[in-house]
Amino acid sequence: MSIADLTYQRKTTKAFDPTFQLTDAQLADICALLQMSPSSTNAQPWHFFVATSDAGKRSVAAGASGDFGYNEPKIMNAAAVVVMCARDHMDDTYLRSVLAQEVSDGRLPTEEAQANQHKVRSGYVQKHAQQAEGVLQWASKQVYIALGFVLLGAAQMGIDACPIEGFDAAAVDQALGLKAKGLRSQVLVALGRSSSQDFNAALPKSRLAQSEVITVL
Repeated sequence: MSIADLTYQRKTTKAFDPTFQLTDAQLADICALLQMSPSSTNAQPWHFFVATSDAGKRSVAAGASGDFGYNEPKIMNAAAVVVMCARDHMDDTYLRSVLAQEVSDGRLPTEEAQANQHKVRSGYVQKHAQQAEGVLQWASKQVYIALGFVLLGAAQMGIDACPIEGFDAAAVDQALGLKAKGLRSQVLVALGRSSSQDFNAALPKSRLAQSEVITVL
């Protein structure tokens, strides 16, 4: 099936089968999708928490109470829930760790290439740090690239998914101790298998016509 066909097939799952579990191979593939997602200047300004145990999902569900209580069953019944976090700062130590990995992987074979890459990436970080929104907003945009990768990759694997922005981010941050790690939760992704209670599974997809949203220049 082509990637384009997958976009017509996949749907946002509204109810998960609590008996379904991901295989080790499927979980490894989900982690690979997260790890290999692209980011601006390859800064990788993120961290992903993958909850598969009841205890782990319960920690994530700390953000699904009150106005967001309707999302608690999705979190608890999913086979896995990914908390997608953005870094709220990127200091020189972190940037040099990214550079060291690139060097180790053979991406930057010369000292000149290494120096140039570090200069460019540091420049982007400094530029965004000087903005009112700070580094966090820039990092958050990169997290949403990873979100797209996971949604499409999961569809290719035959795994149903539901992106969730309806949660109390402050509660999740506290439950996972994110502030001390320099992280902020941005969006959740529940993964698993659609249940018979998933009303959205039987509904047709609806999008504006391409002529309304795409202009070819």
